[in-house]
Amino acid sequence: MLTESDEFLSSPPKKTVRFGGKVTEILFKYSKGDVGDFELLKHQLSDPEIKDVQLLNWLHEFRSCITYLTKDYEQLVSIVLKLPWLNRSKEVVEEYLSFLGNLVSAQTVYLRSCLSMIISHFVPARVIIRDGDVDISDSDDEDEDIISTFNTCHRALQIIAKYVPSAPRFLMPILVEKFPYTNKSARTLECYVHNLLRISIYFPTLRLEILELVVEKLLKMDVSASRQNIEEAEESAYQGGGEQNKEEGLFNMDEDLQEMTTTSVVNETMAHPVAERLDILILTLCSYIKDVCLTNGALDLNKTKDMYRDLLAVFDKLILPTHASCHVQYFMFYICSFRLGIAEAFVEHLWKKLQNPNNPPVIRQAAANYIGSFLARAKFIPLVTVKACLDLLVNWLHGYIDNQDAGSRAYCDVTVHGPFYAACQAVFYSFIFRHNQFLEGNMRKGLAYLQNLNLERIVMCQLNPLKICLPSVVNFFAAITRKYQLVFCYTIIERNNRQMIPIIRSSTGGDSVQVSFNPLDSFFPFDPCILKRCKKLMDPFYQVWEESNTEDLKGGQKHIKSSTADDEDDFLKGQTPQNDSSVEMTPGSFDSHLKSPASSMGSPTASFLRRPF
Repeated sequence: MLTESDEFLSSPPKKTVRFGGKVTEILFKYSKGDVGDFELLKHQLSDPEIKDVQLLNWLHEFRSCITYLTKDYEQLVSIVLKLPWLNRSKEVVEEYLSFLGNLVSAQTVYLRSCLSMIISHFVPARVIIRDGDVDISDSDDEDEDIISTFNTCHRALQIIAKYVPSAPRFLMPILVEKFPYTNKSARTLECYVHNLLRISIYFPTLRLEILELVVEKLLKMDVSASRQNIEEAEESAYQGGGEQNKEEGLFNMDEDLQEMTTTSVVNETMAHPVAERLDILILTLCSYIKDVCLTNGALDLNKTKDMYRDLLAVFDKLILPTHASCHVQYFMFYICSFRLGIAEAFVEHLWKKLQNPNNPPVIRQAAANYIGSFLARAKFIPLVTVKACLDLLVNWLHGYIDNQDAGSRAYCDVTVHGPFYAACQAVFYSFIFRHNQFLEGNMRKGLAYLQNLNLERIVMCQLNPLKICLPSVVNFFAAITRKYQLVFCYTIIERNNRQMIPIIRSSTGGDSVQVSFNPLDSFFPFDPCILKRCKKLMDPFYQVWEESNTEDLKGGQKHIKSSTADDEDDFLKGQTPQNDSSVEMTPGSFDSHLKSPASSMGSPTASFLRRPF
């Protein structure tokens, strides 16, 4: 018994007036050298005013002679593939989908062309309004049926894969080629990324490659705009808005109620265009992760594990080797918040990276940065897990010191002991954020645990980690450990300061050495997120720095010197130090090649699909 769609497909099309004869006859004449009717057919198909009934007739005839449409008729098939079929009647859409299925099954030479045509519809159409030869408007088409259009495109891909099971293998290069430029509108980028991620649901073998493609594009946007530039754009926009409100304040009293209802929406827009794009795309990625991992609101552990493995592979390949990416890595922070076991697996993975001497030092140091920032910032990690991680790190540091004491490299050198210093900073940073939790409840027991870590030996060792770690971290660590009489760091800090006394260059010349105050080139990957939408998503499980807890720690002590007043760490100023400047030092400290570039990179523009995957 025929279904409704079968009855449609088997029913004869309506007759229409046209010229040139049947498609089969035209193709036969063309093969004999008579191109007149063939050219007429191409002209009729290219008519932008072609009606649905005419299109149905053409498609029906093309399906009946599909075996004749060999490579010789590539030009004709190309015209058919460019037909505006998506916004047509249901009959036209169904007929066209059937045509695509028949074409790729009978003539696989057109597989790539069909796939490319479908993928080209993954972004909104452009509406260009011209006045003469000048484009006065070029914007996204506000098509209310755009979601229906995307659904039809995904149906088309699945129909093609049904006829050609190897189709997904040919799809990935086309997805890469069709990815919009990152300076396109946020709406265009969001639509494309959304559709890419949807493909990974029904073509699961492509998920890892699709995630790599998406994260790679996000990463390029992330490093193209620094955190400082984003914050400056926000500050300028805020000040500009304030001035405007001052001028208009006397005249907009009737609009106050309306403004109150729209403030929350307006405030989510980023002033920096790249940040706006990045904010929306990371939110899209996180929505996809959530929808895949949760079924009816409950976590599907098997799906979550599979998703975590794919994201971790992408993290290892793209994120970890990228210095100071600012926001993209938050997708790992997000999935780790789903379940403690995922978070512990992530820390264990980073720990293996750090302790493995076969990994490049830059990777080991980056792993240490991630461990420290993750333990400090993730609310969902309980104290018992933090203690277990600190035990691992501290024991490794003591073992490292033991090995160096027996060798000839027991001196302060960041090029030799980079992973050691990075691990020290991870311990200090985690300790700064978590020390109140160690001590609350039972202070005596907490102090006993911290004393057993023997942090004093690490601080006092000949490798001198206080000289290498960031000044802001060292200052707070010294203040907190002094308060609880765990470690006395100020003698070492003062000695280090004396070795790095700034001098004024003599007018008669003379040698001087420039020294960076961030020789590790360290950064904290999970510094506060400044993308508004992403920040709102992460806030429930993100540990902010509580400055009120530090007021009694800072008074009256000599701190390690830093290059500028603005070089405070993010838990002081909301950002990683921008090591753009350095001061001249006396010879005998660090060599000039240790000077590090700016350590903070940034993010990226817009808005649309808010539907579950």
